[in-house]
Amino acid sequence: QVQLVESGGGLVQPGGSLRLSCQASGDIFSLHAMGWHRQAPGKERELVARITTGGIPDYADHVKDRFTISRDNTKNTLYLQMNSLKPEDTAVYYCRAFITTTMKHYDAYWGQGTQVTVSS
Repeated sequence: QVQLVESGGGLVQPGGSLRLSCQASGDIFSLHAMGWHRQAPGKERELVARITTGGIPDYADHVKDRFTISRDNTKNTLYLQMNSLKPEDTAVYYCRAFITTTMKHYDAYWGQGTQVTVSS
């Protein structure tokens, strides 16, 4: 069994910053590409940023130059540093990871999500 647990969400004023974390644990043999997605009320879930096992990032256009994705493979942890936050960044943020389990099963796993609200 694999678990992804996000943390770090909350309420922040426009222009502020937050740092999200996603801790992967359980029957993990190998942790592959990871990413952050978000879903605002009434909208579809969308990709925010992703990162390869080797640390190469890729960003959605609307967060480039404001968000930074990173990972610590020694801790099985994914991060998202969010700066210059805007009200339109308000959403539930989800972590996704591609994982090979100790039973050699490969699949994509999702966290439960963490709420980010940008408002004055």
